[in-house]
Amino acid sequence: MVYKIHYTHKDPSGATMTELHNPADMPDPNRIASIEEPWIEATIYVPDEYLGPILKLCQDRRGIQKNLTYVAGRAQLTYELPLNEVVFDFYDRLKSISRGYASFDYHQIGHREGDLVKMNILVNNEPVDALSMIVHRAAAEARGRHMCERLKDLIPRHLFKIPIQAAIGGKVIARETIAALRKDVTAKCYGGDASRKRKLLDKQKEGKKRMREYGSVSIPQEAFIAALRMGEE
Repeated sequence: MVYKIHYTHKDPSGATMTELHNPADMPDPNRIASIEEPWIEATIYVPDEYLGPILKLCQDRRGIQKNLTYVAGRAQLTYELPLNEVVFDFYDRLKSISRGYASFDYHQIGHREGDLVKMNILVNNEPVDALSMIVHRAAAEARGRHMCERLKDLIPRHLFKIPIQAAIGGKVIARETIAALRKDVTAKCYGGDASRKRKLLDKQKEGKKRMREYGSVSIPQEAFIAALRMGEE
């Protein structure tokens, strides 16, 4: 997906606009005058009984209704939609809502300016470039919360707590925490040696703190794909 970034001033090369292919390469927001995103015109055929939920889906994705007619007993919808809102899971949601009876076709109709921001995902306080995305400001908090919840379920637990955060610039807009795997370090302590147990637990706590600071988090490949499917379960 290609975004058009318009600069407040010319960059060193003299350009006033550039094309952005990867959200991780977003320029400093202070240099950006505006961002344009690709839009599509979509045609949807759906049985009448599913029309209401399909209309809501399109409206929730910032769609603009252009036409609604009936052809051979089926509703024909024409909507203009930001490609950003349909690229990951729109088709799956459409099929789920309509029980597989809806059809969907689209073509691009150019770029339009939008109130867009870059949302970073941080795992254990480290940004994950592959999960950064361009989102509409009004939807950023909901998307960030959903992404954090997804990753909490998808990333395996480690021996230390893992914070997952969604952030815009330096502001955290959503957060989840993956609990640490619990290991009973006092299992071999018999009887009532409370002081020894306390020392072992304190040592474990300190070890987990160091692991949280210096340990790396393993994120399965399938987690990247699943996390980007933003549809509701």
